[in-house]
Amino acid sequence: MTPVEPAPSRWALDLGGATPGEDLVGVGADLTPGTVLQAYRRGLFPMGLGTAGGPPLGWWSPDPRGVLELDGLRVSRSLRRARRGFEVRVDTAFAEVVAACADPRREGAWITPGITRAYADLHRLGWAHSVETWLDGRLVGGLYGIAVGGLFAGESMFHHVTDASKVALVALVELLAADLPQVRADGGDRLVDVQWRTDHLATLGVSEVSRDTYTARLPRLLHTPLPDVWR
Repeated sequence: MTPVEPAPSRWALDLGGATPGEDLVGVGADLTPGTVLQAYRRGLFPMGLGTAGGPPLGWWSPDPRGVLELDGLRVSRSLRRARRGFEVRVDTAFAEVVAACADPRREGAWITPGITRAYADLHRLGWAHSVETWLDGRLVGGLYGIAVGGLFAGESMFHHVTDASKVALVALVELLAADLPQVRADGGDRLVDVQWRTDHLATLGVSEVSRDTYTARLPRLLHTPLPDVWR
């Protein structure tokens, strides 16, 4: 569905007071769709500061930022073979993907009921999406995030079967890169934001850029058309 613009936020979120090298840039505000979208458009995202992501609500803009360039994705031979064994679907089980990512038994769990509701609202408005991997009719992995123009801001991923989340990421990049030559020829840009680079994500091609570099690129990303699957 074509995304529906929500009511504007009553909060003003920006990076004016951000300290270089500090990831946490603000505390408070709310999780209404207008607030969350404003945050992404300005280089921030929400995550609670308390136990298991509980309150108070923090606003983050990592410096440096983990990003995945679409032509920088690394796919091993074993992952290519694994890719053929999964069925990939888009937006058919968004709530289930978020619930699996929010499983409190996971190490570093941070997705609260409030976060779950906020992204469910954004999904209904056409901004939040899931890419899912299925095996024998069973959901076994996936990821979810926010798509604004050429930016896909990844929030979380999960797997119940080896390589299932990696396959979802590969599929996401394929969706975003399908018309990349034309996008670039028209002056557009596409990128997957993964927030923080980890050793695991680095094996897939994730790199780091400074916050200033990321936010300088945002205007071009935001003004790039969505990929066909989400228009």
